Amino acid sequence: MSGPSGADGGQPRIEALRTAVYTVPTEVPEADGTAAWTATTLVTVHAEAAGATGLGWTYGSPAAAAVVDAHLAPAVTGRPVWDVPAANEAMTRAVRNAARPGIAGHAVSAVDIALWDLKARLLGLPLVSLLGAAREEVPVYGSGGFTTYDDTRQDRQLRGWTEDLGIPRVKIKIGESWGTAGDRDRRRISAARRSVGSAELYVDANGGCTAKQAVRLAAHLDAEDVTWFEEPVSSDDLPGLARIRDAVRQDVTAGEYGYTLAYFEQMLAAGAVDCLQADVTRCGGVTVWLRAAALAEARGLQISGHCAPHLHAHAAAAVPNLRHLEWFHDHVRIERTLFTGALDPSGGTVRPGAGGSPGHGMELRGPDAERYREG
Repeated sequence: MSGPSGADGGQPRIEALRTAVYTVPTEVPEADGTAAWTATTLVTVHAEAAGATGLGWTYGSPAAAAVVDAHLAPAVTGRPVWDVPAANEAMTRAVRNAARPGIAGHAVSAVDIALWDLKARLLGLPLVSLLGAAREEVPVYGSGGFTTYDDTRQDRQLRGWTEDLGIPRVKIKIGESWGTAGDRDRRRISAARRSVGSAELYVDANGGCTAKQAVRLAAHLDAEDVTWFEEPVSSDDLPGLARIRDAVRQDVTAGEYGYTLAYFEQMLAAGAVDCLQADVTRCGGVTVWLRAAALAEARGLQISGHCAPHLHAHAAAAVPNLRHLEWFHDHVRIERTLFTGALDPSGGTVRPGAGGSPGHGMELRGPDAERYREG
């Protein structure tokens, strides 16, 4: 492999990791079936080597920055830039006693993404070209429809995706108040169907229902031609997901809270999902996301990227068994505000790497981002 080399004539080495934390308020208070929030926090990582800088980030606790600084920077600094899987393994070992799932998993993911971006930039390649493309276009689905939205706001958002952007698949949140607002769920689902016409309609309960509630709700989902039922029960309840999957017509999906490859294997082995979800900002970065996709492919299943669409796009274009990416309202708004290089989802697909920019093509906006920076 040719490319820039270090001062010693060998491979360039990772010189430093720099972290920062940004918190961006939501437009209005938001909620799903089991949580509510008024702001979203992301932790960025810049990885430096041979005069180039790679960028990664994750959504979650500000504590992820401290994990990078205390545990991960010492583990990867001085390592060859080309060997990202080796750096990923070193990070996993470095946080063994700091609990790899959870906040440490977010930290590992952000660094891994930054390292892949750094490698691609040093080689002057779009990240998808470095990984090897399996497709030119990546399908997306519009995602939002929070339980706090009134009818007007929900309708406006859904029509914005389907009519203004031509995205033919959308998702709303249900399972309000831990599944105790079933009547309102049904009304909102029917209203969503009226808003989107013949577009594909998905729902996400965020683990807010019991298995019996989910099965009872499925009759209404059938009536409104809903085809995707995300996390009807907790994603930790693999037997429950499997029972629901056997009982309903919708594709049952989960996996966004997977932090290790073993988690995805257990989910797949349990027959818990029709489509595996994985989040590149949690599961271990691009390195582990691609491995999760391979696990799904081996079982004849597709994978869908959860949230953070601009960080998933290049990896998603590199796997043959992709279903789509989540064009999540909060993250799209944040990524367009804080970074340059945003993708265009018009027509329902994005084309990562089409412009030829190296890496994933995103750059932090200085003044625009600084006003959201903590510390």
